[in-house]
Amino acid sequence: MVSFIVSIIVLITGYFIYGRIIERIFDIDTERKTPAVLLRDDIDFVPLPQWRVFLIQFLNIAGLGPIFGAIAGAMFGPAAFLWIVLGSIFAGAVHDYFSGMLSLRHNGLSISEVVGIYLGPNVKQIMRLFTVALLIFVGTVFLVGPAKIINGMTGDMWNLWIWVGVILAYYILSTLLPIDKLISKLYPIFGMAMLLMAIGLLVALLFGDYKIPELNPGNLRNMTTNPDETPLFPILFVTIACGAISGFHSTQSPLMARCIKNERCGRGIFFGTMITEGVVALIWAAAAMTFFGNVSELNNAMLANDNNAAWAANEISLHMLGGIGGILALLGIVAAPITSGDTAFRSARLILSDIFKSNQKKIKNRLYISIPLFVLAFALTQMDFGIIWRYFAWSNQTLATVVLWTITAYLIFESKAYWVTLFPAIFMTMVCSTYILIAPEGFELANDIAYWGGALITLCTIILFWTYVTRKKAVFRSMKETFS
Repeated sequence: MVSFIVSIIVLITGYFIYGRIIERIFDIDTERKTPAVLLRDDIDFVPLPQWRVFLIQFLNIAGLGPIFGAIAGAMFGPAAFLWIVLGSIFAGAVHDYFSGMLSLRHNGLSISEVVGIYLGPNVKQIMRLFTVALLIFVGTVFLVGPAKIINGMTGDMWNLWIWVGVILAYYILSTLLPIDKLISKLYPIFGMAMLLMAIGLLVALLFGDYKIPELNPGNLRNMTTNPDETPLFPILFVTIACGAISGFHSTQSPLMARCIKNERCGRGIFFGTMITEGVVALIWAAAAMTFFGNVSELNNAMLANDNNAAWAANEISLHMLGGIGGILALLGIVAAPITSGDTAFRSARLILSDIFKSNQKKIKNRLYISIPLFVLAFALTQMDFGIIWRYFAWSNQTLATVVLWTITAYLIFESKAYWVTLFPAIFMTMVCSTYILIAPEGFELANDIAYWGGALITLCTIILFWTYVTRKKAVFRSMKETFS
C-alpha cells in the first residue's frame, strides 16, 4: 500500500516540478496568437475553454489504454508501478507536451508534418503512411472492441455487427461534424465518468480489505506465468503504453492544439493529461493485483479467460464499486474506447487534409477523405482482432520513439536541453527494436540474440541521428536568423 500511495504522490509532484522544467525549456510565449485564433474555421480550429480541452484530450489519449494495458501489465507484478511512474513523468508527459506544443507553434499541423520539418522529407513520407495506418488500426480496434463488450453486457440481445454498425455511424458523425458540435459536448461527460470510476476504485483500495503488493527489490521480477516467453524487457514496456508513453497521443495532440486559446494552457492540457492517465493506470494496475488475491491469481484468472482484459475490468468494476460500478463500467469501459476511435478517424482525416492541402471547411472535402478510411476500417474488422492489436501495440510505441527523436532534433536545433528527450528516445528505440525481434508477430528470435540485435539497431540509430542533426543544425540556424 505504501508503494502505491508514494507512486501517486510522485506522479503528481512530477507534474508540478518536472512539468515546469519542461515548460521552461520550451519557453512559452503567452502573447503569441494560437492557431485556434489565427486560423479559426469553426470546424477543426475552434477556441474552447481550458477545462473542456483538458477533458477532451484526456479521453482522446486514454481510451482503454490505462485500463486494459494496466491490467495486462499488472500480470508482471509491481514492476508495472515503476514503469508507469517513471514512464509517465520522464517519457510520456514530455512526449505529449512537446508534440502538442510543436503542433501549436506550427499552426496545428499533424504530427507527420511536424516530424518532416525536423527530420526531413523522407522521414515525413514514411510517417504519413505510418500514422494513417496506425490511426486506422486504432479505429478498427476501437470499432470491434466496444461492440464486443456491449454485446456481452446486453446478453447478445442484438447481433454483434449491429453494434458495429451503430458505433460506425457515430464515428462518421464525429469525424465530419465541427469539433464543438458533438465531441466537445460528449467528451467532458465521459471523461468525468472515467475519472469517477478511477476515484471509486482508489477509495475501495484505500479503505477496503485489499493488500496491494509493495515495490521492493524482491518484487521487481517477472511474475508472469511464462517469463521466458514474455520477458519483462521489452514486453512490459509495450504492454503498458497509454499509462506510460504512447505514440497515439502525438496523433491526438494536434486536435487540441487547434482549440487552445493560449500557450500557458499547454502544460495543464498536454503534460497534465498524461500524468492523470498515469494515475488512472496505477489505480487499475493495483486493483488488478489485489482483486484476484495476488499477482499469481491474476495470471491464473486471465489465463482461464483467454487473457481477456475486458472481462477482468468488468469483474473489478462490478465487485469493487457495487451497483454503481455497472453504470460506470458501461460509461468508462465502453465509452472510453469509442471516444478514442472517433478521434482516431478524425486525426486521420486531418493528416490527409494536411497532405493534400484540402480545405476542410466544405463538407464534401471531408467526405472525400473520410469515406475511404471507414471502408478500409470496416474491411479490417474481418481480420483476427488479436493480430491487429499486436501490430498496433508495436507500431504505437515505434511512433512514440520517432516523435521523441523529432523533439530531440528540435531541441538541438534550438540549442535547448535536448537530454530530456534524448535518453527516453534511446530507451524506447531499444524497447521497440528488441520487441519486434522477439515477438511472435515479428522475427521470433531467441531472447539473447534479440537483445544484441536491439542494441545494434539502437546504436545505428544514434549514429544516423547524430550525423543528420550535425549536418542540418547550421541550416536551421541560418533559416532562423533569416526569419528573425
